[in-house]
Amino acid sequence: MTATDLRTVARLAWARTALGDDTLTLESASADASFRSYWRTQHQSRSWIVMDSPPAQEDPRPWLEIGARLSAAGLHVPVVQAQDLQQGFLLIEDLGSQLYLPALNESTVDALYGDALQALLRMQRDVDVEGMQPYDRAFLQRELEIMPDWFLGRHLGHTPSCDEWDVLEAAFTTLLHNALAQPRCFVHRDYHSRNLLIVDQDSPRSIAQRLSSHGKTAPGILSPGIIDFQGALVGPITYDLASLLRDCYIAWEPGRVAGWVEGHRRHLQAAQLIDAAVDHQQFLRWFDLTGLQRHLKVLGIFCRLCYRDGKQGYLEDLPRVYDYVVEVASGYPELAELVALLRRCVGTRDLRQPVTA
Repeated sequence: MTATDLRTVARLAWARTALGDDTLTLESASADASFRSYWRTQHQSRSWIVMDSPPAQEDPRPWLEIGARLSAAGLHVPVVQAQDLQQGFLLIEDLGSQLYLPALNESTVDALYGDALQALLRMQRDVDVEGMQPYDRAFLQRELEIMPDWFLGRHLGHTPSCDEWDVLEAAFTTLLHNALAQPRCFVHRDYHSRNLLIVDQDSPRSIAQRLSSHGKTAPGILSPGIIDFQGALVGPITYDLASLLRDCYIAWEPGRVAGWVEGHRRHLQAAQLIDAAVDHQQFLRWFDLTGLQRHLKVLGIFCRLCYRDGKQGYLEDLPRVYDYVVEVASGYPELAELVALLRRCVGTRDLRQPVTA
């Protein structure tokens, strides 16, 4: 029996014990970009999710710890019914399968993003960040360096020259200064349409029921349901806003994005999370360059997921991310050489096509 088979047997046995039902079965609910996977089961007319988070690859404790912080602030994350940290199994609330991404269109986006931005403000204002790790210069730098290795090197077959490294380092320095100049707050780091779920307002589990399990009486936010938050850090206040509004999986007209950005700036000022002196242009620069840091990282990560982890589907979204990088960086003269370097390396290539080693 293979290691995968053994894991499958152990997962099912644990789920049956946790729910006291020797007849239940598991079916795949989803998998993310890590070693973590999710499995759906039915028990007594209720749906549950079994999270399989192998401790050697994906320690489930950060997920539990960050989830508790979010829940305490009135945000809707899955409640944990049972856990086995040694094996890496958790039985959690099923938030459903209505992801934001397939539901987003011209007629729904304002309402859905309105909910997501309300939840984001709550996250930035109310989540306790005491003791959390910082999204510091070293962490940001490591993320940026993924792009030259995996996007330029592995995907495009280009090894930067010394002069080109100077261009990259100068651009990275600009982005690092921008990120570190901003007010700090809770940062989910993957706050986008594949990690937000539309939760049915008629769900049998009401807001009051959800919050009572955590001893809270303040109104909570039922929708969106928020997942994949285990990598949260304390970092730049525009990071999650850029993740949401310049989503790697769906794009919107720039003027519309600018309107959402401006609305959130005003809400942050009203909440006293940014200074009253932070005007539209300064906040937009924070937002643009923070999103650019994220998208440069993602260019590398999507390629790494393809070539190292065998997840070729991520290349389908590479052109959108590349377009974000070029369009945003083109608006800032200090990044002109970065744009020229990337355009020279990409040329007429179809970025969706993998290359052999």
